[in-house]
Amino acid sequence: MRPVLHTDLITAASALLTVPRGQRWRAARDLVMQADAADRYRQRTGRAHADWGNGTLMAAALARGVAPERRPDDPDYAEALILVL
Repeated sequence: MRPVLHTDLITAASALLTVPRGQRWRAARDLVMQADAADRYRQRTGRAHADWGNGTLMAAALARGVAPERRPDDPDYAEALILVL
């Protein structure tokens, strides 16, 4: 997986908000696995993965769809961000 930047964290947390609370840990794990697989694909072929993007966590999250960004003091958002971290 490519290096994780601030925008990756925010986007991934926003993607987790679209997943029911009890399934977010698994979704966070899947996002990281997909970003890693996409990066390996990009390195091998020189192209972005059709479903998971260019190997960034943000691209993998955007492929799933994201909820609107919330304030950092929103407890649900904070929990999602913690999972991403």
